[in-house]
Amino acid sequence: MSSTTLTAPVHRLSTKGVIRSEWHKLWTLRSTWITLITASALVLAVGITMGSTYDGDDADVDTIVFTLFGTQLSQICLAVLGILVTAGEYSTGMIRSSLAAVPRRVPVLWSKAGVFAAVAFTLSLATNVLTFLVAQIWLADTDKKLSLTDPGVFGALTTSAVSLTLLSLIALGLGALFRSVPGAIGAFVATVLILPEVLSMLPFGAVDTAMKYFPAQAASSLGSVARVENTIAPGTAVLTLILWAAAIMGAAAMLLKRRDV
Repeated sequence: MSSTTLTAPVHRLSTKGVIRSEWHKLWTLRSTWITLITASALVLAVGITMGSTYDGDDADVDTIVFTLFGTQLSQICLAVLGILVTAGEYSTGMIRSSLAAVPRRVPVLWSKAGVFAAVAFTLSLATNVLTFLVAQIWLADTDKKLSLTDPGVFGALTTSAVSLTLLSLIALGLGALFRSVPGAIGAFVATVLILPEVLSMLPFGAVDTAMKYFPAQAASSLGSVARVENTIAPGTAVLTLILWAAAIMGAAAMLLKRRDV
């Protein structure tokens, strides 16, 4: 008489598996679809409005900036979604399951950031290109006529998408830091949008120089064909935003390892 020993299959945790899990969680949330559609629709709607009503009064405004004025609204939508990706799991308690499945914890945060960044950049770039092409239907016979193949045009559309993505990653990191959706939204609005405006009122040259390296101000130098006055160089702006996002995400990763769920 022989006995057979049954062993449970061993499931090895992989980076690919964690990323797949975060991808699935992102797209199964109704808020993801609503927020992304809203962000894209706002840029397109504002772009159509700007193009169809252009009468030459804003001739000095860069064409890409003029066309993509709606990105100021989509930035808020994407930032809120980034916060929901991290802080939202704490509010629902889902984070316990996520960290139980990935005991090392940090891969969960990096996977969330990677998946969200890929989605935000792809959507932003596609929306920017579509909005530009649609707006040119009305701008083709004006001084703002441009082609997608003209020098600097696609680069401006791309850097606009990059700035939106990096600002949204900053918001995602704040969500992981605060573990609260309202708290993270308040922190993003206060530090990224309001604080620079308050500091700009101070009569100090050093403050004016430092202000150029704040996230929103660095982003303002991106997304235009012509160099924006009183801003840092586009390459420096991208690096600045990367460093801001990396610093906040790094702080969030450290606290994620040390704090209880």
